Amino acid sequence: MSSTLEVVELESGKQPTASIIVLHGLGADGTDFVPIAQELKLDPIGHVRFVFPHAPVMPVTINGGMSMRAWYDILGTEITRREDESGLRASQATVAALIDRERERGIEAKRIVLMGFSQGCAMTLMAGLRYGERLGGLVGLSGYLPLAAVTEAERHAASHDVPIFLAHGSADGVIPIARATASRDALKAFGHQVEWHEYPMAHSVCIEEIADLNRWLLKTLA
Repeated sequence: MSSTLEVVELESGKQPTASIIVLHGLGADGTDFVPIAQELKLDPIGHVRFVFPHAPVMPVTINGGMSMRAWYDILGTEITRREDESGLRASQATVAALIDRERERGIEAKRIVLMGFSQGCAMTLMAGLRYGERLGGLVGLSGYLPLAAVTEAERHAASHDVPIFLAHGSADGVIPIARATASRDALKAFGHQVEWHEYPMAHSVCIEEIADLNRWLLKTLA
């Protein structure tokens, strides 16, 4: 998988001092979270660059082999037992390259937040915990921790105190809430600082969630 992805970018002002990289879910694209990012009020932390990459187009097994934008293949409904490890690891390298690019543009690692929804949440936790520098924070929305059995052994020492924001809908029919709470509990068992939010919604985003995320970002990037 190429480390060069097409991206959509927004900047809240000239010479941003923080970057938020947002990874979309299966079948969506980088434009999916632009309206949500525009709802965030982050002026107190300075100018922010939002980076919305488009995942590559690939056949997705669970959808009958139909090609769509995806960070990795979904092999079946039992996502814990049958994971596309090679696809996950390829996208991990791709996301790491996106982080590297922000650092090359002058943003310190501790001022970079990695954020994702559903598959994008999985990639946020996959790549963020293994990255070689401590990032500003990880935001996982309506997703789960992939390759959970090897995460503790593979995570980079620099990530031990990275703040993590996890949110999920109690009525999520795509990724059950039990999968999300298991991921939360695993991360806490590893010693990570996790802020958990649960909302009465399906596989989506709600206004209350955006408000909670806004507060967390202001605190994390203060």
